Amino acid sequence: MPYPVDRRRFLRTVGAAAAALGAGGALASCGGSDAPGTTTLTWWDYFTLDNFQPGMTRLIRDIEAGVPDVRIERRTFPFAELERQITLGAISGDLPDIAIVDNVSMNTLGGSDLLADLTDRVEEWGQAGQYYKGPWDGCQVGGRTLGIPNQSNCLALYYNTRMLQDADVEPPTTWDELASAAERLTKGDRYGLALSAIRTEEGVFQFLPFLWQAGGDLDTFATHGATALSFLDGLVAKGSLSEQCVGWTQQDVNTRFLNQRAAMQINGPWQIPTLKEADFDWAVVALPRDKEAATCLGGENWVLMASSDHLDKAWEVLEYTQRPSVLTPYLVSFGNLPARKDLADRGAWASDPALRLFLSQLPLARPRQYGSHYADASQAVAEAEQAVLTGSAAATAAARTAAGKIDKALGER
Repeated sequence: MPYPVDRRRFLRTVGAAAAALGAGGALASCGGSDAPGTTTLTWWDYFTLDNFQPGMTRLIRDIEAGVPDVRIERRTFPFAELERQITLGAISGDLPDIAIVDNVSMNTLGGSDLLADLTDRVEEWGQAGQYYKGPWDGCQVGGRTLGIPNQSNCLALYYNTRMLQDADVEPPTTWDELASAAERLTKGDRYGLALSAIRTEEGVFQFLPFLWQAGGDLDTFATHGATALSFLDGLVAKGSLSEQCVGWTQQDVNTRFLNQRAAMQINGPWQIPTLKEADFDWAVVALPRDKEAATCLGGENWVLMASSDHLDKAWEVLEYTQRPSVLTPYLVSFGNLPARKDLADRGAWASDPALRLFLSQLPLARPRQYGSHYADASQAVAEAEQAVLTGSAAATAAARTAAGKIDKALGER
């Protein structure tokens, strides 16, 4: 759907970013000095952690070896700063040719005219049908293709195998079964279920599947949001879910599961490498459903900047990264899932049962594609969940208050 640009809001955001940011991140390159005829492409991403560097270095070296006459100059930023730095570049003129951005950033960047329209290039390329619907839809803004999925993830339900066996509980498949299982698995200082309800996008990422499973969406939050909030509030009221989840990140949730202080947890595939070191057996199943089955799409997209003087060469690089021989080792090194259906039988996810479960859920994964004011709607959702789970508001009242803010935000797109 179209997301017209709110110029005043965009410029206010740029101004705030200009005040908040300094010089940005560090520069890095895998090549030496440019040879005659070589095109240097600037590349920005937020993969700053050490464990990402071997895979990223290999990918860039592969690109420089496989794409004729190209050199990559990479710059990294902390996750929270990358989108703001791109926004700031609208005034400073300091923008990359290529960037890897969080898929939620498409809500803001997609309506700012900063991103190159790839529609015609993609049509000529002919590979759009190879991607799962959710990741591909996350690159569509206003009927245009503004990115290519980089990698994808989603949420599922992990459980401690022995704990469920000892309690004679089957892995839940519905909300009713989840509530019953969580109550029976709660014992002493161990909760039946752990999830993140923190007042950030991380918490909203975990809440939205409940809203969708209830049969609703952000535009029906007053009713379906109340249903989802009431269900979670019931888990807290019965002691099956700790009220402290309002301060837990997804990493905190996984830590409680690893410490066996939660029998089940909602989390993503990025936790699997750590969980493989656990001293107990675990498994993972799809999120339990209510009226519908749903999970939330996470991951990143490749984008090109409309201001680039090297769009043809940048597209050549982007297209090269999507070759199975290039993409598979890159995704494996990051522990990520492919957004392409034709890679389902390659890489670690082809033989790992847990990864295959997450991969099977990608067709159900929904992108958070709600327009340039999504951040305001997301904040309203987070505030409602916090209010209900801390006991400061009833689910119906909190949902109604949030719905007014959400409707205003969605109405401005």
